[in-house]
Amino acid sequence: MKLKHLIILLSIICCSQSVFGQKANRQPKTSGNPVFPGWYADPEGVVFGDEYWIYPTYSAPYDEQTFMDAFSSKDLVNWTKHPKVLSKENISWFKRALWAPAVIHANDKYYIFFGANDIQSNNELGGIGVAVADNPAGPFKDALGKPLIDKFVNGAQPIDQFVYKDDDGQYYMYYGGWGHCNMVKLAPDLLSIVPFEDGTLYKEVTPEKYVEGPFMLKRNGKYYFMWSEGGWTGPDYCVAYAIADSPFGPFKREAKILQRDPNVGTGAGHHSVVKGPGKDEWYIVYHRHPLGETDGNARVTCVDRMYFDKDGKIKPIKMTFEGVKASPLKRK
Repeated sequence: MKLKHLIILLSIICCSQSVFGQKANRQPKTSGNPVFPGWYADPEGVVFGDEYWIYPTYSAPYDEQTFMDAFSSKDLVNWTKHPKVLSKENISWFKRALWAPAVIHANDKYYIFFGANDIQSNNELGGIGVAVADNPAGPFKDALGKPLIDKFVNGAQPIDQFVYKDDDGQYYMYYGGWGHCNMVKLAPDLLSIVPFEDGTLYKEVTPEKYVEGPFMLKRNGKYYFMWSEGGWTGPDYCVAYAIADSPFGPFKREAKILQRDPNVGTGAGHHSVVKGPGKDEWYIVYHRHPLGETDGNARVTCVDRMYFDKDGKIKPIKMTFEGVKASPLKRK
């Protein structure tokens, strides 16, 4: 009888160790792609303190795009959802199609720039708006009661804005759909645009094959201007880039760096880039269509590594299902 009890006890101990080991192994080693569930697109990746944040478009028919969620992570692997950081209740002029946020921290506040209403002419209400909050999870509230930019200038639909802070502290906004990209200079309060030195308010900086989704980063004294090409609903949506010595360009197209992979996904585009804690550690945050999906709104948010070669050119991005390894921003 004692031997029987001993066998039962050993069985319980072994079973417990096995279950514990399974639980321990459940901690993901990589982020996986997509990095969080649901249809989300146009992701704006940004670092606030020791956290990574992603602010995407809720990918659905335009009339259902009435809010934006956000996601935060300490390590790029484990993500927390923050529902409705911006929603229609807090934008008086908003009707539909809430798109492509750009988020920054300035003046001890958080600013979210967004496209709304998908205007097709200067006779409609809509364009690029700005909302403000006291923390990155919102709620963000409309700061102006009207769009910041509400007209077509140089042929650019007022959407897909990205706000860039240059080394001298000046903020610029790059924006535009319909194959045209403008840049404007923002006032210190980020709630209005101010003239450039030549007195103009808008400068067209459209590079070859540009469609939409501009993004800017600076590395080793060079300005890397990036954008999306192709149609966002189709499989050939992609990302290209240029290198310049100035935030004003000229931006001569270098190459395509992110595109469909028949073994991984299609329609890879409308991206952003975040820097990790390493000296030259970069991540591209983008959306793509999963294999087999034919609905244009079936888009998921992914993160993969981005590398530069010895000449400072961006290497073609390898899309993965694995995603990226953990990379906490706060070093021990």
